[in-house]
Amino acid sequence: MANKVKTAFLLAGGCAGCEMSVVDLSEKLVDALEHLEIVFWAPTVADVKYQDLEDMPDKSIDLAFVDGMIRNSENLHTVQVLRAKSKVLVAFGACATLGGIAALGDLHTKEELFRQAYKDSFSTDNPDDVYPTPEYLLDGKYDLTIPTFLDNCSTIDQVVEVDYYVGGCPPHPSFVGKLIGAIVAGDLPPAGSWLTGGKAVCDTCKRNPALTGQERLPIGEIKRTIDDRPDPNACLLQQGYMCFGPVTQGDCGASCLNVNIPCRGCGGPIPGIKDFGARCVSTLASSMENEEVATQFIEKYNDMAKMFYRYSHTASKLNHRVAEHKEKAA
Repeated sequence: MANKVKTAFLLAGGCAGCEMSVVDLSEKLVDALEHLEIVFWAPTVADVKYQDLEDMPDKSIDLAFVDGMIRNSENLHTVQVLRAKSKVLVAFGACATLGGIAALGDLHTKEELFRQAYKDSFSTDNPDDVYPTPEYLLDGKYDLTIPTFLDNCSTIDQVVEVDYYVGGCPPHPSFVGKLIGAIVAGDLPPAGSWLTGGKAVCDTCKRNPALTGQERLPIGEIKRTIDDRPDPNACLLQQGYMCFGPVTQGDCGASCLNVNIPCRGCGGPIPGIKDFGARCVSTLASSMENEEVATQFIEKYNDMAKMFYRYSHTASKLNHRVAEHKEKAA
């Protein structure tokens, strides 16, 4: 036990899909446990209290994984505590590293989000306009509290120091297995790095025209998967389906493309890209045959922010502009 790597897992504001990728290692996870000692895994796996984490000595955890973004006061507090208790902290998955899909809520006001969730959704019956409140006095004697919904989402590195980053929504189990093996072996790059195989999705995609010596052709027509069924043997981008494979890390092994779905960038940007959504726009636009195709592109994808920053809005320059606009409006 003394030589084992003391390891912790914490779910912040996410869906626990990243943790399921760890569980999906099945027998490989059992083998990994010969080298790892799980000292904390909450709130998804172990029935422990956050007080248990707070009581641990600082830097007593060798390695900590955090999945999910910072969406409420509980997420913020627990991540800060885990950072203090851990020697190495890994932002694990798209939400932790980039913000994730839930971070698109930052394109709306808090009032709009609450109204949609608790008032205007099809299945909601709320005639008295009752909304969650952080504090509530029940029957005049019971003080009830819930975490405070923060004004904006944050990535993990926007609130604490992060040592390593892993992309994916969720990270692919096969890559998680390689990752744990590298961690156990101490075969890690400098702190601050993305832990990645280093290849783009296109480099791992069996549809890549380069594999058969074909010339990459410009996009002549814009399509969506709701319009038609893509040819399962041809490059999706050349068929006109907007695919982010050229600029996305391919640690998933092109999983979505293998089932005829275009890449949407959950793996995170390949090295050197500072703003993922902006690079997607420039890459796709430069691949189009003419201005007419570009016009089709704008018509079919009229919400560019939610299209190109589906997973990366919080980590983007666009997010800073939106935050500035909200501050001015307030």
